[in-house]
Amino acid sequence: MTQPILLTGGTGTLGRQVAPLLREAGRPVRILSRHGHDATEGVEYVVGDLDTGAGVAEAVAGVEAVIHCAGAQKGDDVKTSHLVDAARSLGAPHLVFISVVGADRVPVEGALDRAMFGYFASKRAAELVVEQSALPWTTLRATQFHDLIWMVAGALSRLPVVPVPSGARFQPVDSGEVAERLVELALGPASGLVPDLAGPRAYGLGELVRSYLSATGKRRLLVPFPVLGKAGRAIKDGANLNLDQAVGRRTWEEFLEQRVGAQAE
Repeated sequence: MTQPILLTGGTGTLGRQVAPLLREAGRPVRILSRHGHDATEGVEYVVGDLDTGAGVAEAVAGVEAVIHCAGAQKGDDVKTSHLVDAARSLGAPHLVFISVVGADRVPVEGALDRAMFGYFASKRAAELVVEQSALPWTTLRATQFHDLIWMVAGALSRLPVVPVPSGARFQPVDSGEVAERLVELALGPASGLVPDLAGPRAYGLGELVRSYLSATGKRRLLVPFPVLGKAGRAIKDGANLNLDQAVGRRTWEEFLEQRVGAQAE
């Protein structure tokens, strides 16, 4: 009998796309969730909490690999430590972790850095837990998802005046393409840190917000403000980009057209 692949964060933006791809590949899926869900064909749910470790050992038992998509603005190292501890004690499955481009290059120091860019530090701390776990591991770093840019632009557009950090650029990537790559990695051997997956081009944040406003028929005044803090300066210098790995296929414009069209239906 084929062993299942455990998926954390299976109900999030990325995990929701990983699970059906695993099923298409003929692999049974086990999803760790804090809440119970009804099982479907080839997909089972195990109740557990990565923050406390409750139920994690039961979720890991008997799996072939773990795709770790669960993440947060802070505390990723704690979640990952609970997952690693359970995995080590139950047969050391292949652990595949999704991180962010720039996790090792964006210094997060002080309250301002943590408030705006704490996600980078959280992911880096989790990366180190994975690397030092003694498990077979693979880590993929990706740039920001189109979905995140859409959410941020939508939130900013609710303001009468939109503040935009000067010089900040992003290289959005399609979350579906990241899901495809994670499944490919999980079905292969442990590979350590693999090449980044970055979107096809970089945009200034102002450009992204303006295109969102235009596509959704909104008008707002954009006001630039200086980027402060070490993390902000690193972002301004492109630490969150990887133009050499602009291998993503779907552009922001294509995503935007599809998302706006879907909302209009």
